[in-house]
Amino acid sequence: MQITQEMLNYAIAHNVDAALDEDIGNGDITALLIPDTTIAKGRVITRENATICGTAWVDAVFRRIDPRVKLNWRVEDGEMVTPNQVLFEFTGPARSLLTGERAALNFLQTFSGTATKARFYADKVAHTQVKLLDTRKTLPGMRIGQKYAVAKGGCFNHRIGLFDAFLIKENHIHACGSIENAVKQARQIAADKPVEVEVENLDEYAQAINAGADIIMLDNFSLVDMQTAVTQKPAKIKLEASGGINDKTLVPIAETGVDFISIGTLTKDCQSIDLSMRFN
Repeated sequence: MQITQEMLNYAIAHNVDAALDEDIGNGDITALLIPDTTIAKGRVITRENATICGTAWVDAVFRRIDPRVKLNWRVEDGEMVTPNQVLFEFTGPARSLLTGERAALNFLQTFSGTATKARFYADKVAHTQVKLLDTRKTLPGMRIGQKYAVAKGGCFNHRIGLFDAFLIKENHIHACGSIENAVKQARQIAADKPVEVEVENLDEYAQAINAGADIIMLDNFSLVDMQTAVTQKPAKIKLEASGGINDKTLVPIAETGVDFISIGTLTKDCQSIDLSMRFN
């Protein structure tokens, strides 16, 4: 399943509500130092190279706090920027701008960090046909935003959650008795959902093929075994490599010819981008 605009709208509203509720509480007491009539202008810049993502969350923060705040974006989601580049300009009541600053920049720097990491990985395998996938290893409550950022960075989304595709792992197989039984039950439960099976060796790989899996995840396979699996793969089945993949192991795995590589670090090990809000 791909992220829809409806999913995004829902996530933005709930993310912003939660962020402002925890930050503002019953009121921003420091902002009260400034007269409500004071109008401020300024800009937000990046201090480092980045792929930008999260503009809609920033808009939503200031829209909820004070509709008098006006933003003029100089970039858009997915755009690559360089140090000291202006991301957006703003004007509005100084109180409102300062109250919303941290929540707005938290979203922008976090999602831009995810998009930047995704772009870094995507560029490494641009010479291959592989698609890099995210995982469910996301920040609690921020999954839709991070998966949106992954796509803006040039990678792709795996399943959104536990509801839109089957991913049959070792414990599922053990509980069901076999790979064949697990796949058979999945087809009975939801015949329209894709069925992916995680395997740990070539014997299990053969079982997954015979069981009729749509996608087979090669978990921690050696390069030699991965190349064997690619050679033996039926045309209708897709192969996904997974398991501790990083920037040093990525390219050789991509060059084996697997269809997908899932990488948890796209969303779980991201460093926020350094941004700065400056009044003129």
